[in-house]
Amino acid sequence: MKTDMITFDEKNQVFNLSNDYISYIFSVEEGKILAHLYFGKKIRNYHGNLQYPRISRSFSANLPGSEDKTFSRDTLPKEYSSAGEGDFRTPAAVVKNENGAYASFLTYKTYQKVNGKPKMKGLPASFVNNEEDAQTLIVTLEDKVSKLEFDLSYTIFRKYPIIVRSVKVRNMGTDTVFLNKVSSMQLDFVGKKFESITLPGAHMNECNIERNPLHHGLAVCSSNRGVSSPQMNPFVALVDKDTNEFSGEAYGFSLVYSGNHKIELEKDQINQVRLNMGINDYNFSWKLVPEESLQTPEAIMVYSKNGLNGISQSFHNFIDENIIRSKFKNIERPILINNWEATYFDFNEEKLLPLVKKAKDLGMEMFVLDDGWFGHRNNSRSSLGDWTVNRKKFPQGLIHFAKLVHEQGMKFGLWFEPEMISHDSELYKKHPDYLMHVPGRMPSPSRHQYVLDLGRKEVRDEVFGQIDKILSSGQIDYVKWDMNRHLTDIYQADLPIDKQGEVYHRYVLGLYDLLARITSKYDNILFESCSSGGGRFDLGMAYYMPQTWTSDNTDAVARMKIQYGTSLIYPTNMIGAHVSVSPNEQTGRLVPLDTRYLVAMSGVLGYELDLTKLTSLESEKIKSQISNYKKLRKLIQFGDFYRLKSPFDTNQAAWNFVSKDQKEALVFSFNILSQAQPVFTKTKMYGLNPNFDYEDQNGGEIFGGDELMDMGFYDEIAKQDFVGKMRYFKAI
Repeated sequence: MKTDMITFDEKNQVFNLSNDYISYIFSVEEGKILAHLYFGKKIRNYHGNLQYPRISRSFSANLPGSEDKTFSRDTLPKEYSSAGEGDFRTPAAVVKNENGAYASFLTYKTYQKVNGKPKMKGLPASFVNNEEDAQTLIVTLEDKVSKLEFDLSYTIFRKYPIIVRSVKVRNMGTDTVFLNKVSSMQLDFVGKKFESITLPGAHMNECNIERNPLHHGLAVCSSNRGVSSPQMNPFVALVDKDTNEFSGEAYGFSLVYSGNHKIELEKDQINQVRLNMGINDYNFSWKLVPEESLQTPEAIMVYSKNGLNGISQSFHNFIDENIIRSKFKNIERPILINNWEATYFDFNEEKLLPLVKKAKDLGMEMFVLDDGWFGHRNNSRSSLGDWTVNRKKFPQGLIHFAKLVHEQGMKFGLWFEPEMISHDSELYKKHPDYLMHVPGRMPSPSRHQYVLDLGRKEVRDEVFGQIDKILSSGQIDYVKWDMNRHLTDIYQADLPIDKQGEVYHRYVLGLYDLLARITSKYDNILFESCSSGGGRFDLGMAYYMPQTWTSDNTDAVARMKIQYGTSLIYPTNMIGAHVSVSPNEQTGRLVPLDTRYLVAMSGVLGYELDLTKLTSLESEKIKSQISNYKKLRKLIQFGDFYRLKSPFDTNQAAWNFVSKDQKEALVFSFNILSQAQPVFTKTKMYGLNPNFDYEDQNGGEIFGGDELMDMGFYDEIAKQDFVGKMRYFKAI
């Protein structure tokens, strides 16, 4: 029997969640308030040394009925706070009572401890492969007046420095209440001089790393676009001033959710730091009638004493084993050719077949048919919602073409954008009310398209039925699931007036319901999430789809930054990356084919250029690239990834992959702009075994693991812009 990771000291009313890596400790304080004590490196035993000091704080409210001015909820580090209880910091929950009052007072009621991790209905969530791998603590707080109960869930995993948190609100009273805010977690820190790291961006410029000191007041990182968005990924890290990629304390937080999110960082008047994370309260209001409940998405909390690479390693391994549920999660991903940049909308079966044949000859493993195969789609203005084959392009049907691809020994993939609808579609003519719109107002187009109201079951059933007819042919091996706009015109036609504040969240719940139905029925299909690239790159989508198209920006130089930032959370085998044409369509930049390949092979490799226009030299080079990648694919997709040099801070980028047994390693280094009088630079590897000797598979030189990590090697002097180099080492 494995040791308990969760204990409760009855005498001192202290909860302690600990494994070999971390401890998370909190207590029931005076007034039955849940007080946070510690989260960080493992503590063998806690002896009560962190009871919050008593001191009078002027203008801070005291407990109801108490004259003790030295204890206040306004400054106490807490596990979960609500509005109206005398804590003037940003609350985790806001409750509107039936009498109109925004008042609640959450106090400790009870707890339960369970082995493993309870399943979460209707939401993607982390899971355990064996009940002994984790333990879950559920602490119930109550508001005695309204009879609301908040179940705070904490799951600690045995082999990770990770705590997973969520909240379930239950209405045990007789009055209806409105939840105007319900965070998934709250965490209060004392005595920390933090800097925050976030991942802001834009379409084609996703996951920029932004690091800022925390100032007094409130900093907010959020999305109100209906999706997690490229503008702000649902992630934040809190780090010490001196923390870098390899050393120093770091805390990472990521939300398992694909809709509106909000991360609040507040530094109060006595320099304490509060973090709230959860569903964005922007235009949010959830009607909670008696005996009903609301479950929040999960928040994943990671601690590292080994810098940012430390939290990334934990995220990567955890996502691979405990978030992604697809059977493809541990299977090497195929090298694909996507026809988009080769043909755009201008294609038919006859035009595509030479591309398929050329891809086969070069060693590619899958052909993906992108936008334009359905309805009468020849541009971005038509046919969304009509998922039937365009017979002018495929006179003998889509399945006939798919079989031709299969006859070449290749897999066949298909692009969908199922959440959208076009005005000229047959679906719109039949069901105009399926389009999300506000009564009496004209809906706003974006990229010439509109959004289907996925909060409604009949709409989801229609979408499922159309997709099911295509997938049931048995000829589809891969699906690229796209979403090319964000939500506007927020209204759900079958909801009453007092539930319209639920629309954003109901859309996401509807999406998850649809994804669950499709991916469970077709678990033999590899699904890749896409939202014009990284517009919905989050752990909620990862639960259903093990790959994500990382960015529509296929320029290798831009991708250095995009993939570097994305890797803070997401493992390599999630990061779809393609070799594109040069000059690049997005930037106009000319980048050597070798460099384009090295950047793309640092993710799940694909190609997106017109193979029929390659020179013989380019063809031979790509054929060699593909052959080389197949030999290294397992190491890249399932090895440990470490960032070495940041393209955000220097004229270089570098990273390396190391096999789990430390017997193989790949290191990539890039020089972005050449210089007339270059300074000498070195690259030091990471994650090797210092006691192993490694042989360079190109030159045959032998180096100790300690040499490669502590001494490094000189980078080659670049005589042109955008030069990349890869070195492959094997232990001897």
